[in-house]
Amino acid sequence: MNIFILTRVIAVVNQSNNVTSPILLRLKNLINHFSLLSDKAEDDEIERRIRYGVDLSGATPWVLIFAILIASVGLNVNSTAVIIGAMLISPLMGPIMGAGLGVAVYDFDLVKRALSNLFIATVISLIVSASYFSLSPLQDARSELLSRISPTIWDVLIALFGGLAGLIGVTRKEKSNVIPGVAIATALMPPVCTAGFGIATGQWSFVGGALYLYTINCVFIGLATVIGIRLLRLKKHGFTDQKVERRVKISLFIIALGTAIPSAYLAINLVNDEVFKSNANKFIASEFSFKDTQVASSKVDPKTHTIELALIGLPLKQSTLENIERHLAIAQLEGTKIIVHQTNDNKVDVTALKAGLLSDLYLNGQEALQKKDEQVKKLQQEIASNTAIFVKANDIFAEIHAQYPDIVSIFIGQGINISSNKENKQFIQLSVHSSKILSKADKTRIENWFKVRVKTEDVLFNFVIEKQN
Repeated sequence: MNIFILTRVIAVVNQSNNVTSPILLRLKNLINHFSLLSDKAEDDEIERRIRYGVDLSGATPWVLIFAILIASVGLNVNSTAVIIGAMLISPLMGPIMGAGLGVAVYDFDLVKRALSNLFIATVISLIVSASYFSLSPLQDARSELLSRISPTIWDVLIALFGGLAGLIGVTRKEKSNVIPGVAIATALMPPVCTAGFGIATGQWSFVGGALYLYTINCVFIGLATVIGIRLLRLKKHGFTDQKVERRVKISLFIIALGTAIPSAYLAINLVNDEVFKSNANKFIASEFSFKDTQVASSKVDPKTHTIELALIGLPLKQSTLENIERHLAIAQLEGTKIIVHQTNDNKVDVTALKAGLLSDLYLNGQEALQKKDEQVKKLQQEIASNTAIFVKANDIFAEIHAQYPDIVSIFIGQGINISSNKENKQFIQLSVHSSKILSKADKTRIENWFKVRVKTEDVLFNFVIEKQN
């Protein structure tokens, strides 16, 4: 509902002789809850905030570069948390909202400056991200990258609603925490970095898809800003020369229309594609539901209006397929071509149908074997470490006996020291049996020597006098 209609309704209610009516009072309170004018900042303050975000000088380019690098690393290692961090510090929304403000208040200079800075910021983003991905050893496209190359209608709605939320946040008297949320939702940084990945790896489909998403976000955030500023009725900038004012207004209108028409066209295509996919999937689920025949895989192409299916089980008769095709019009899929591959069809390669499943099973098996190999290797290392000292037991006794002839035998063992503080600690035990009492200095030397010999400080010593018969 238009906030100005609500404001006028409130004024009418306040001027009414029946203002004490419980119904009118409740209506007034309800409308006040949705009013955006009650806590709106002054017009000059709103313009100052938005204009400040347009500048691309001083620290702002460096913040942009670091945000690009953070987002590129996040996309490279497939870390959602890192990507979100880059979105929060990205300054890309400033020029977009500035351009929207300029269009709304007829400030042509602001529009030119905002679009110029946005273009420069975009070029910087592409150069820095492409440079990073050119140097990175990780060249695989992970899920975070792939999710930025196929925009849908939902991306349009997110950008539009996010832009409106951001405009509301920036026009309040008190600082709002809306902007960080909008930065995350509209996700300006990841698409442009994905385009940089496409440039670095020569995958131009990535470049096109990512810049497409980036353009959608920019256009609809700007459009949302224009709508919001118009609704809040910020003062338009006038001109002393009426002819100049008229030319500028026409120029701004052409720019706005020229930007909106392609966006609307893209949005309509996106909607049509999504509707076609939805109708096609429902059609597949309802028409190809048979007891002895299953859909192994399906591919829906809204561009060519084609549905391609691979069926396994009992082959469907030609009459059955023709009957299914007659139902296309009912499902709002008139003119759609259905390509069906069946097990008795020469076009079907059974191995190809199973390739995806076999590939997954192989990869899962390889991963399980690798984990088991790592566990076995770790256990072998632990066993080797535990048995090494026992293998060298004879050498240890020969060395200690050569230094102290009175030592007649030694005992080497391993154990766990269990204490009251519930800290269990493994240790090595050395029990030295001698025919005579060893001095304190000899015992200390033996202890120090043995710790060096076994390369651990976790040793318990026991010195025993062995009685002679």
